[in-house]
Amino acid sequence: MPRSLCLTRQCLGLSTRIECLIHPLAGDRGLWTLLCAAGMSAAQPSAIKAQGPFHGRLEAESVLESIAQCLAVQGYSECADLPIWRLHLQAELRRLNGESYPHSRDYLFRPEK
Repeated sequence: MPRSLCLTRQCLGLSTRIECLIHPLAGDRGLWTLLCAAGMSAAQPSAIKAQGPFHGRLEAESVLESIAQCLAVQGYSECADLPIWRLHLQAELRRLNGESYPHSRDYLFRPEK
């Protein structure tokens, strides 16, 4: 299963899009998250959601595969377009990593003490 997925659906002349990405969380603890952005194809995403954390890449891939199957039943199909909302997903990942490690940037190293 790929680590990213782009799905589209045509409905009433409009094209909706969902981009999903699985990515490891900071901290080298083996935790992964699934990020999804959804909206109209020619616009900014109207929703960005995260699920997880998952214990390992395979668990996150399994959830992504399940979501893709459910969306396929609703009429979404995989598209080969380049991701257009990757920066939005990366911003959400940075936010999640910041919440996980709120003091990571406040750390002051003082070897003299």
